[in-house]
Amino acid sequence: MRGVATKYERDNIDTDVIIPGTYLKVHDHAELARHAMEGIDPDFHSRMEGRSILVAGRNFGCGSSREHAPIALAGCGVRAVLAPSFARIFYRNCVDGAYLLPVEVGQEAYESISDGDELEVDMAARRVRNLTRGEEHEIAPVPEIISGIIEAGGLFRYRVPE
Repeated sequence: MRGVATKYERDNIDTDVIIPGTYLKVHDHAELARHAMEGIDPDFHSRMEGRSILVAGRNFGCGSSREHAPIALAGCGVRAVLAPSFARIFYRNCVDGAYLLPVEVGQEAYESISDGDELEVDMAARRVRNLTRGEEHEIAPVPEIISGIIEAGGLFRYRVPE
């Protein structure tokens, strides 16, 4: 996967920031996308035009278990979020619903990525390449079952190997 990064240099971006609670009754994905991240960046939706990778600090997606958070981000064109760590329920909502790819990167990789950098994520090789800077960093390994769910296109399409 290749894309341009949008970076927020802050830890603990929670699901209330990703999609405020006032929109939890909304089921239209495009409408959710219009309100994604509006608590910290009212222009997030338009800022993501032509971009597909969100980079943020530790514990991304903490807070409530709302599935609306990855849906709202995906609706803005986010295909992957790179962060040093994720809240587990957010991580699984991303994977299970096949909304976007949560990619755990080391602190060094996180710090070296700037807003607007072109990145290439290679899950099979466990690498993220910063094509703008000519750097390459390792990403955290993904458990086999998670890889299977991602490859299947979400939990509902996943079949347990016999």
